[in-house]
Amino acid sequence: MTSDAPREVGHVFDIDAFLQQLPARPGVYRMLDGEQKVIYVGKAVNLKNRVTSYFRGRSHNNKTQLMVTKVVTIEVTITHSEAEALLLENTLIKQLKPPYNISLRDDKSYPYVFVSDQHTYPAMQYLRGAKHRKGRYFGPYTSAGAVRESLNLMQKIFRLRQCEDSFFSNRSRPCLQFQIRRCSGPCTGEISQQAYTADVDSAILYLEGKNQALLDGVSQQMTSAAEQLQFERAAVLRDQLADLRHMQEQQHVISERGNLDVFALAMSSAGQCVHHLMVRNGQVTGSKNYYPKWAIATQKSVLINAFLGQFYLSGSRREIPDESIVSDLGEACALTEAIASQSTSAYRLTNKVRGQRAKWLKLAQTNADQALMSYVANKQTQLTRMQNLQDALQLDQLPERLECFDISHSSGEATVASCVVFDQSGPKKSDYRLFNINDVTAGDDYAAMRQALTRRYTRLKENNGVIPDILVIDGGLGQLTQAKEVLKELQLQDLYLLGVAKGETRKAGLEKLIEGWSGAEVALSSESPALHLLQHIRDESHRFAISGHRAQRGKKRGKSALQQIEGVGAKRQQALLRQFGSLHAISKASVDEITKVKGINESLAETIYRALRGEEI
Repeated sequence: MTSDAPREVGHVFDIDAFLQQLPARPGVYRMLDGEQKVIYVGKAVNLKNRVTSYFRGRSHNNKTQLMVTKVVTIEVTITHSEAEALLLENTLIKQLKPPYNISLRDDKSYPYVFVSDQHTYPAMQYLRGAKHRKGRYFGPYTSAGAVRESLNLMQKIFRLRQCEDSFFSNRSRPCLQFQIRRCSGPCTGEISQQAYTADVDSAILYLEGKNQALLDGVSQQMTSAAEQLQFERAAVLRDQLADLRHMQEQQHVISERGNLDVFALAMSSAGQCVHHLMVRNGQVTGSKNYYPKWAIATQKSVLINAFLGQFYLSGSRREIPDESIVSDLGEACALTEAIASQSTSAYRLTNKVRGQRAKWLKLAQTNADQALMSYVANKQTQLTRMQNLQDALQLDQLPERLECFDISHSSGEATVASCVVFDQSGPKKSDYRLFNINDVTAGDDYAAMRQALTRRYTRLKENNGVIPDILVIDGGLGQLTQAKEVLKELQLQDLYLLGVAKGETRKAGLEKLIEGWSGAEVALSSESPALHLLQHIRDESHRFAISGHRAQRGKKRGKSALQQIEGVGAKRQQALLRQFGSLHAISKASVDEITKVKGINESLAETIYRALRGEEI
């Protein structure tokens, strides 16, 4: 543990490695220039696609092109939903005032949906600013666009008027909105007062969040239309159902009062990251990543406690909130007392939280995991590891390409071998390969490894493919023996062969490294960057093998993606499809939206969310 105050570790930013590791999740991204000043803040439904578009697209205007040339670092914060990303984007723009967001800054109040109670046929309208008019206000929404989108959807679903009273009272015939089915025509008596009031009441129930009955009704209509082979009508209802769910994707500015800091720790064989999520007045106002240098074997709770001690008590006079929430907490009575002594108000430190606080903690953990993965994949970090690996293995030249193989199956079923490739920039996912293993005895990992290696390197030799400098095998002497025999048959004895076997305690940092040709053990310390690189490629090959195995197993069993998720039976599948209309719509839903389906709790919703995005569960 260092004695310095926690700080971010500086390293050369590699955009290609960064883009590869970005998740396809909603969130906010901050672009920084060479002076580490934020020059642009943006939100995205899909961070990977949005941020990549800045560096891969060619149709940007001059202002955007100029901005991109100044970007030297990008920071991201993952959020639960697009609405949460909109809120955080708005907050950060007001707080940081980035120069390239000049056209997006908005210091006005948040917008609302307004329903007058002074009219027989009330209108639903957009309203921003002081609430002087008598009636009901719904919101606040995260942006003006969200309000207008909601009103537009209400026109299609409930057909309520949005015109001003002066326009309404002077109509002698229905306007164009009635003709295009966006209004029920109350101005000329096209709908009775009773029926119109019922429509208003339904819309108000939906805006209040009491919408399950409404959603169930649309879902039943969709199912009925499909059963009657009215597929066009069913498709319209499916889209309407999606619109209703999307309209509900709003978030109040203040969801829970209080000032708190949330800390989550991500650890791997490659390093550690602490993500700090700042919540002020119940609103997420920012986040930051720290990459302290600690010993791998230290417990998480010990690391968190040590970090908090330095974070709050290092003499930097940081703001101490009412509460700190952490992902891991050991004995912390003395720490809590010490921090509280520096605060002017009551202070609480905990890791046992529920409700909104639990969601913030989970969000912080997601960001910590993502930040650590991006940091590990950074080009400069990867190059340093390659250089350390060259020294550790006493190689004449710096290795340019590593390949690692692993085997995955369930009691011999759907055996799959993975081949992952790392170069000097990190994982090269375009070169990853999966091998479906056939014609071997179920559960025979040695035969499976032999078949995968034979197929891989026979093909490379025949097609003059790129042969790696180092071949890493996830396994011990038995797997290495198979690799040696295959390489001898193909006359590839100059390829460096290395086995990574789990140690007796199976803990990270205690792996057993075996030089393939001689069988000699290679000794590396748990803090060695070379070992971190080998652990990284081993873990990646394991992950890739498992994901390939699951897909193959599901295909052989004739199962859909939902059927492969543990805990999702026939009834829950039907409930999901009724609610969302299609598997594609489910895959685009947020965790909160999935949780609203009957019979699905938050934990299972998270499992479904991650499984449908191909993430590790």
